[in-house]
Amino acid sequence: MNRKRNFSAPGRVEIGGNHTDHQQGRVLAAAIDLEIKCTAAPNGSTVACVESEDGGRETIDLAHLAALESEAGTSGALIRGVAAWFQAHGHAVGGFDAAVSSTLPIGSGLSSSAAFEVMIGRVFSGLFNNDSVSPLDIALAGQFAENDYFQKPCGLMDQIASSFGGVHAVDFCNPKNPVITPVYADFTGYALCVVDTGGSHVDLTQEYAGVTREMNAVARRFGKTCLRAVSPSTFYAEIAGLRDLGERAILRAIHFFEEHERVAKQVQALEDGDMAAFLRMVIESGRSSLAHLQNIYSPAEPKRQSLTLALALSERLLCGSGAWRVHGGGFAGTILAFVPDGLRDMYRRQMCAVFGDGCCRFLALPAREPAV
Repeated sequence: MNRKRNFSAPGRVEIGGNHTDHQQGRVLAAAIDLEIKCTAAPNGSTVACVESEDGGRETIDLAHLAALESEAGTSGALIRGVAAWFQAHGHAVGGFDAAVSSTLPIGSGLSSSAAFEVMIGRVFSGLFNNDSVSPLDIALAGQFAENDYFQKPCGLMDQIASSFGGVHAVDFCNPKNPVITPVYADFTGYALCVVDTGGSHVDLTQEYAGVTREMNAVARRFGKTCLRAVSPSTFYAEIAGLRDLGERAILRAIHFFEEHERVAKQVQALEDGDMAAFLRMVIESGRSSLAHLQNIYSPAEPKRQSLTLALALSERLLCGSGAWRVHGGGFAGTILAFVPDGLRDMYRRQMCAVFGDGCCRFLALPAREPAV
């Protein structure tokens, strides 16, 4: 019997909740119409052979699932890590041959790594577990692989958005069993655009880790492991005693408390069909990332501020009619803009004149009917 099957996983956009997931906060995210896909079949061995359309090839012996330092930062680490999580949680794994293609650009802030992890999880679930592994477990396997094998600290938002699809609000009050709620979002009249400013996320792991490290340092002053467990009123009352941690750590904590609450209000605005309120909060989120979270450019290269420039130009072009914010991890890469349909061509033309042809990606989100 030919058991060859097709698998895929979409990229994602972060609509609300910038750097809140790793502090057990709320996020709002959506799957998009760009994806990683593969054709895969079991090969009767313990070896996973994954070949990409550019000729790259990973050969991973799944008989040995311990993390390898030499594999850190590679797609091989993600394959081995997902397999290790599956096996540790009672799911079957096996060798397979896969041919992979993608419409997701690497390092563009659309979560190509999370989509790859989810796709590999779906391969193991489909070929060896009768498609029985839940979307949450596939997402958890991906996060584990990225954290422990790829060696990049990350929350769970990207993997959940890819694994569940659609538009979802996620509350990470319990990081291993978050509350995942479908959201009806009608963006009629607006185009969702990701602008690639030319920077890449590939070499920014330490910048991302610094955000988590500083937020955690503030939480520890209150005897907690994350900011979600800290009372905002207690935090604001004790700010003077936190300054030895550095004012940036305090500002990043302020961002978390405000952004965490803002996501709940954004979800309510979408459910109420109040697009004006939703767009206003998108802008507020972006300004908080700029002023408080400070993830718009790398402190190591202060002269390189392509994200800051893209945000400034978007404000000039869309002020009063759209919205704009940093997208994803920040420090380089992309911004997200809600562009009125009537301004789409103008916005594309003006942004491409600065950041190059093809910098604007207008994305389609999955349709969802309103709840009855």
